[in-house]
Amino acid sequence: MAAPTSVYFAARLAAIPAKTSRFRTTLLTRNVLPCINRSVLLHQRRSFSAESSPSLTQITQVDGIRKITLSNPKKRNALSLAMLTEVTKELTRDVDGGDLRAIIIASEGPVYSAGHDLKELTTGTGRAYHAQVFKKCSEMMMLVEDLPIPVIAQVKGLATAAGCQLVASCDIAVAADTARFATPGISVGLFCSTPAVALGRSVPKKIAMQMLLTAEPISAEDALKHGLVSKVVPEEAVEEETMKIAKKICEYSGSVISLGKACFNSQMKMDRNSAYDHASDVMVNNLSLVEGQEGINAFVNKRSPVWRHGFDKAHE
Repeated sequence: MAAPTSVYFAARLAAIPAKTSRFRTTLLTRNVLPCINRSVLLHQRRSFSAESSPSLTQITQVDGIRKITLSNPKKRNALSLAMLTEVTKELTRDVDGGDLRAIIIASEGPVYSAGHDLKELTTGTGRAYHAQVFKKCSEMMMLVEDLPIPVIAQVKGLATAAGCQLVASCDIAVAADTARFATPGISVGLFCSTPAVALGRSVPKKIAMQMLLTAEPISAEDALKHGLVSKVVPEEAVEEETMKIAKKICEYSGSVISLGKACFNSQMKMDRNSAYDHASDVMVNNLSLVEGQEGINAFVNKRSPVWRHGFDKAHE
């Protein structure tokens, strides 16, 4: 039997495009998942880039939960190239550092994200720049899925185009009952082709096509009914509910969660028989981990498990 870490890394590398080589290297060199640091780590950054531009995000991290807040409400939290670069940096920062257990992507202002900054997509910026924007956006959306850390969207307001794509790409999405979701690119002559990749994997085909072809938004309740979001709560309760879910995730073994997320995403791309073969192998390897045996022993002996958050083996 292959070592559990080898199986895990193989699954992750199979899902991660070769072009994201830095993150692939991170996965190859990583031996142990971050442990929970129960002391409070809190920092909020309003840094300036080399071009002296103000940061487009606010970052807080407490007890292993990092919140990335899109913080450019004047531009409706548009996913400009600069915003995509900042969010990508924060998604990968210290992913192996020992604290990170869950990531929340929230927003400031009445719009979650209006998608791409259309001013960046004019003839004046040129084809090469347009390609760079869409490449960076696609890489970030795939990274959300490929990260070994669960990513939760905390949605208030309107999420359109690439903003809707971001919600669809997250592992879990908690939405305010006033939130709305749309892929309105067709109304400005730019079909939402890349948002459709994530949207079409989250909702039924006919719902996706209706959104793509009519540009009409759907309500939070419809988004819940069709699988675009996980939960809908009153607007004033969105942050509390999202944090509740993130804290619940932090109660469990980080390494087992990573293993499970990787397996789930991998098997979804397989035919049924291959998916069962793959998932069975992962479960057998999960059982060979110290974490797997600790959880079972704790259950049998009626005690709380003590997680180490690593990939050490209990047996071959």
